[in-house]
Formats: sequence, structure tokens, C-alpha cells
Amino acid sequence: MPTTSHHRPSLAAILLVPVVAAIVLTLFAWPNARLEPRDLPVGVAGEPAAATAIEQRLSARDGAFAVHRYTDGAPARHAIEERDIYGAFVVTSAGPKLLTASAASAAVSQTLSHAAADSSATPVPVHDVVAAAPAGAAFASLLLPLIIAASLTGVAATRLASGALRRTGLIVTGSVLVGLTATAIVQSWLGVVEGEWAANAAAMSLMVAAMASLVAGLEALLGRAGTILGLLTMILVGNPLSGAASSPELLPQPTGAIGQLLPPGAGASLLRSTGFFDGAAAGGHVTVLAAWALAGVATIFLVAARTRHRLPATAPLPA
Repeated sequence: MPTTSHHRPSLAAILLVPVVAAIVLTLFAWPNARLEPRDLPVGVAGEPAAATAIEQRLSARDGAFAVHRYTDGAPARHAIEERDIYGAFVVTSAGPKLLTASAASAAVSQTLSHAAADSSATPVPVHDVVAAAPAGAAFASLLLPLIIAASLTGVAATRLASGALRRTGLIVTGSVLVGLTATAIVQSWLGVVEGEWAANAAAMSLMVAAMASLVAGLEALLGRAGTILGLLTMILVGNPLSGAASSPELLPQPTGAIGQLLPPGAGASLLRSTGFFDGAAAGGHVTVLAAWALAGVATIFLVAARTRHRLPATAPLPA
């Protein structure tokens, strides 16, 4: 009677579990455990002598702040609203005050408040120029559901359509539907973001399209392994390095800059711009997301063209 041999994995494979755990913990915990300002753009404005003294105290923390000088509080406030800086130390006749934008980053606002308290013997009043939404603490929680939805969109487009054009159409359609649904939940219902409804829907649709195109392109190129690679890259690298819960300038470098070049980080920053700053500083993030989307779609078409080229020509039927 024939016997079937079952190839069991080696018991040494159990050693991979702590290795995987170490990698995942490092990717998620290490950036947040090392949060501190790194070339954080801030402003200093007001009477020259007092402003210079504040600038010197900020510059004493080597590499922590990138200081911009302004004549008074009005241009400094405008720079915050345009997302050129995160906050500003303003010296007035009544004493120093701090301008912040909790919508840009609550963690940065707290960091600047501590810096203002350390640099003054008296309490420094804080003015929140662009305040976060009441449910703004849930902002960082948006990324993982959108990553999963984008991955499912990319996989569904690959499974449900055979041609490159049809797959692209399904990716666009699915991304728009996800963006509209997500905006209805996070803005209309939960109030996590504010701003123009259509702009937020467009931002989230573009974010989903970039990730879905990446997953679909990798699957077309590498098969199921490509799907897994795309999903793990977005979850294990793009999500923790996005800076959505803090700020890219608070993360260890160059991880903060790398995170902004990936769809989750660029998408989160774009949503902050549309959700609280009337689209200020959105151009760079749109470019990153559009580049990923185009790269994914181009891969789908290239693989489809290569597959058609390799198909053997069918011989004509005899008369």
C-alpha cells in the first residue's frame, strides 16, 4: 500500500517568529520612542533684540529647530496658515506669546509649548491659529483602514478584469467609491477632519488609488507575492513612518522624509492640508500620490503588453 510522505517544516522555523516580532516592533515602536524635533520649522517675530534672544535659545538646541524670522505676528500667522512653519514665538509690547496649529500636529504644539515655558520666567499665552477638529485625535486611525481598502481594491481589480484598461477602470472606480465613503464617515459623521467635503474626498480617493495601483501593479508583475509585498510595505513601512500621529519632523531621520515619499505619509499630509488649511502645501503630496498611481498603472499595462507579445500565434484552420 503506497504511503504518502508529508514534508513538515523544520522546527527551526519557530526561530523566525521572534525575528518577525523584532522587525515589526522596531518599525512601529522605534520611531515613536524617539520623537523629538529635528529641523522643525518655526518662526520668531517681534522686537529685534528680544526676537534674537529667542532665536539664540532655539538655535542652542543643535538641529532641533529651523528658525524663520518675521517682522511681527501677522506674517508669522500667515506662514502657519500656509504650512510653512508649525508655530511662532512672537514678542509683543505685552510680552511674548506662542502661535501654534494643533491641526498640523498636536505633538508639535505641545513641544513648542514646553519650549516656550522653558524660555520664559512667566507663563507664555498660547494661541491656536488652526485648531484641530474635536475628534482630531482619531486622525492617525484613518490610515490602516484605507490601506486595507486600497489593497482589496487592487486585488479585486486584478481578479475581476483581465485587460489592463478594465483593471485600471476598476481601480479608479473603487478608489472614488472608497474616498466618498471614507469622507462621509470621518467628516460628516465623526468630525475627524473639516474643510471642503469634495477636497477631502478627492484627497482620500487619490490616496487609495495610489496604493491600489501599487498593489495591482505588483500582483501583475510578481503574482500573489506582489500582493503580499505591496500590502506589507504599506502596513509595516508606510504606516509607522507616515508621521500621521505626530509629525515627519519629529521622527528619526531619514525615516520621516522616507515616509512622506510613500502613499500613506503623503496621503495623511494631503488630508491635513485639505481638511484644515484650505489646501495649503498640498502640491508636493499630490505629486507623490499621482506618481505612485501612474507607476502602478504603467506596470499593469507593461505586463499586459509583454504577455500579449509572448502568446503564440494561432495557426490558421485548414480549408
